[in-house]
Amino acid sequence: MQILKSTLIVLSSLLFVKCNNKDKPIVSKTYVDSLLTNYTTPIEITNNQKNIEFWKSRIQKNGFDIVNEPRYASCLVGRFNLLGDIKDVKKADSILINLEKNFNNKEAGIYLTLVSNSILQHHFKEANDYLQKAKAIGIRKSEDYAITFDVDFELGNIENATANLQKMKQNNDFGYQFRKSKIAHYNGNLEQSITSMNKAREIAGDDFAGRNIALSNGGDLYTHAGKLDNAYSNYKESIKFNSADLHSIMGIGWIALRHDNNDALAKKIFEFVQTKTKSAEPLYKLILVAQHNKDTIAEAKYAKQYESMVTDSIYGKMYSKYLIQLYTQILHNPAKAEIIAKAELTNRATSQTYSWYAYTLLINNKINEANAIYKKYISGKPLEALELYYMGKLMEANKKGYNASEFYKAANENYYDLSPSIARDLETKLKD
Repeated sequence: MQILKSTLIVLSSLLFVKCNNKDKPIVSKTYVDSLLTNYTTPIEITNNQKNIEFWKSRIQKNGFDIVNEPRYASCLVGRFNLLGDIKDVKKADSILINLEKNFNNKEAGIYLTLVSNSILQHHFKEANDYLQKAKAIGIRKSEDYAITFDVDFELGNIENATANLQKMKQNNDFGYQFRKSKIAHYNGNLEQSITSMNKAREIAGDDFAGRNIALSNGGDLYTHAGKLDNAYSNYKESIKFNSADLHSIMGIGWIALRHDNNDALAKKIFEFVQTKTKSAEPLYKLILVAQHNKDTIAEAKYAKQYESMVTDSIYGKMYSKYLIQLYTQILHNPAKAEIIAKAELTNRATSQTYSWYAYTLLINNKINEANAIYKKYISGKPLEALELYYMGKLMEANKKGYNASEFYKAANENYYDLSPSIARDLETKLKD
């Protein structure tokens, strides 16, 4: 009896420690304060600016320069990745399109660069158009498989993307493992996705760009899986190698907000990042900080600022997903949400985007139309947390309680992907 009693005490102690560890803050305030206080202009930004000036100075003034102008354009895109100014990508595109016209549409390499730039801006149909032009001119098989995967994946042609992934299969190739991770994530196999991304990180070695993107994406995957200690570690390692990695800095802010409930620290991080980039991402995160605090006045204020910024025509459809959330849940303009969701289908018709459209139809009291979209384009397809939540709402509206509950449970498995208000709503639904 004494042995049994002792065993129960030990087990109880272990459970107590486990619960405490779950509640224990992950993000170190000391680390964040040091990171933000000692932040100086990263060498990556300085070097990028030097490269921009160097290649720009080498451009031949008389006629079009097929050697130096593409390099200049590439550096502009690099600056966009660092500082978030969409005008840099637009300028790069303009340079490349003019070059292509001057060379009678015979430079496949320029079209391949335009494919990548189009994906960056969420112009997926346009990316496919450029890809077909490059293929008509002629590209290497290795390029063909990889970039065709990228376009098909974004367009929702998953069978085609998977087939191209198999064609480029090389276990020690960074591009293969990175794309393998994306397919696994799409299929809901987070463990495999994380394994492949970690493998990509190993393969990258000392390659700056590859290492950084694998670490940062790995942090996102760990967040999806609820493994926030791992996510925090990845983000910190990425920042250590690349102090200009604002995405990872915000990833740490998200952990501080959603796991640690440290809204003050999260807000400090997001406001700091907002001073370093022209991207709309930190502003969106500030909406969610206000939402976390149930501060509807601040939430609406930030949401209006965000709307004003990302509805500029220069962004096209880059922010459709987030505008739909704003119009359906904060700014209360469901008609606009439906228009945006329907327009997005012309850009990429996937189970994800059809879920957005079905949800906006539901919010606009068009449940029969929403059901028709669900049956034809969504049922049985892989969905992520937000879209699972949307479809749970649709099932609930149809009084299909069991189906709604299953969608809500599935959405809750990726709890940290969801906004504070949706997470709170899910908690209520799953208690019922």
